[in-house]
Amino acid sequence: MCPPTTALPPPPAAKPLQAARWEDLPGWGEDDLGAAWPAFLQSCRGLVGKKEWALWRPACDEAQGLAASPGGKPDNGTLRRFFESRFQPYLLTNPEGTTEGMITGYYEPLLKGSRKPTGPGRYAVLGVPEDLLTIDLSELYPDLKNYRLRGRLVGNKVVPYWSRAELMAKEDREGRDGLKARTLLWVEDPIELFFLQIQGSGRVKLPDGGIVRLGYADQNGHPYQSIGRVLIERGDLKPEQASMQGIQAWARANPAKVNELLNANPSYVFFRELDLPATEGPIGALGVPLTPERSIAVDPRSTPLGAPVFLSATQPNSNKLLRRLVLAQDTGGAIKGVVRADYFWGYGAEAGALAGRMKQSGQMWVLLPPGLGPR
Repeated sequence: MCPPTTALPPPPAAKPLQAARWEDLPGWGEDDLGAAWPAFLQSCRGLVGKKEWALWRPACDEAQGLAASPGGKPDNGTLRRFFESRFQPYLLTNPEGTTEGMITGYYEPLLKGSRKPTGPGRYAVLGVPEDLLTIDLSELYPDLKNYRLRGRLVGNKVVPYWSRAELMAKEDREGRDGLKARTLLWVEDPIELFFLQIQGSGRVKLPDGGIVRLGYADQNGHPYQSIGRVLIERGDLKPEQASMQGIQAWARANPAKVNELLNANPSYVFFRELDLPATEGPIGALGVPLTPERSIAVDPRSTPLGAPVFLSATQPNSNKLLRRLVLAQDTGGAIKGVVRADYFWGYGAEAGALAGRMKQSGQMWVLLPPGLGPR
């Protein structure tokens, strides 16, 4: 008789940060660090007052000194010496030990809309509802510092907030006032509004030519579900067609099915109006303007917001290398995992075309000051 088998315990998860050498970063010596310098200075502004500010301050103080020097923009050699003297690179590593992950893209779209629901502009951009509760448990449970619970009160009990489908059904039953959320603007196209929620920020052009800037304000607490994946699973699109452009084309061809598709994603994003110069990027989760092609969204559980990150990937739908220093200045509902980033392409149609096609494999090295790395 064979002895009974004993199940082996699973191997321990790999540490997310593996100490690396500067020579391990492919293309580190060739990047134009000056292009990332303004974004780094923005990160320093966003880190002031944060819990870890004392660890970032020596590097940020030196950076401010370099920025105040004649010319205001140090040469590449000076910047390389600055980063190499002030930071330690760590290779981001997935729990199973792999070091590659998905790099997607996002951008700031332009929509057409109005202040009133006249003409075709009849899809509402909502502000934060009055009955939305945000619960922060980090004081009691520090391990939950990157989590926020959303809900609503029913009697004396907190229950999950309405899903997207529930919000839309509630609007049908009770009208716009039933949502307890102020309508900021009305836009012409539901699929464009959906992608505005995915991007987290955007601009709306009014009939008189004025532009309104919108930024992420809050979310209903439900997990993000990719509608591209839903279309693939239903056989409506092939995997190579499930880009932003492919989904938009499907929606144009199937207008009667759009609401059903959108409701497959229970997540819903609420916005606020922003008073920003036209030349500045949208505000990211760090609280500073994003820099086109030098800011990324990350999962803050493994990559601290504000940190420089060296990214090694390829251009959208291409083998052309994309190796450069970027700054972790934003987050996103779909950006989950250690080796995972969303690359900010900027504003407008060209940026949207690049962002919509980007789904590349890449590696990431996070640069951390002394004391902030793994112990």
